[in-house]
Amino acid sequence: MLSKRNGRLRPLLKAMCLGAAIVIGGCNGQIDNSLLSSSNSQQNGLIIEPTAGSDTQYRLGTGDKVRLIVYGEPELSGEFVIDGAGVVNLPLIGSVRAKGTTVQQFQQRVVDAFKNGYLNDPKVAAEVLNYRPFFITGEIKQGGQYPFRSGLTVQDSIAIAGGYTYRADIDKVYIRREGRDKEIAVSLKSRVPIVPGDNIRIPERYF
Repeated sequence: MLSKRNGRLRPLLKAMCLGAAIVIGGCNGQIDNSLLSSSNSQQNGLIIEPTAGSDTQYRLGTGDKVRLIVYGEPELSGEFVIDGAGVVNLPLIGSVRAKGTTVQQFQQRVVDAFKNGYLNDPKVAAEVLNYRPFFITGEIKQGGQYPFRSGLTVQDSIAIAGGYTYRADIDKVYIRREGRDKEIAVSLKSRVPIVPGDNIRIPERYF
């Protein structure tokens, strides 16, 4: 009787072990496929971040071009690009960290730097002139780097890059936000906003 019971349990135990192995294996990948529902409260799994055009919350990054006006000091004013180290090199005061700050925070850093032995009461205004580009690759006709503009969606980026190839999966894309390691699988059942620096990958469909 005991041997018969053990015989019936073996297939069940094997199935349980296989299921556990699949779950554990899935945790080691770099793609999160659990967020494909378009009803997800975080816009298909992407955390909605402040978009370009909303300078009060938008976070500056490498490749953004900013304009600085130092009132009464035209030689200290100008247009500057945030370099690969995340800083802006300014006349007189040198490098000022910009990456990861809002425009207002960056502006205050510039004011503080000028106050440190250079200007008594600096008046500074900052704004973003050009946002860093987005990137699109995979099953797209003209993959590459494209200028970002406020309000762009994934669907817009696909059109800008010439549309899908015949092999493309048109139901989803993978997006990796700048500064993050993992791609997020995103459903295209609704329009999906992008932000500067996004890496968009169009996957191949499987028959």
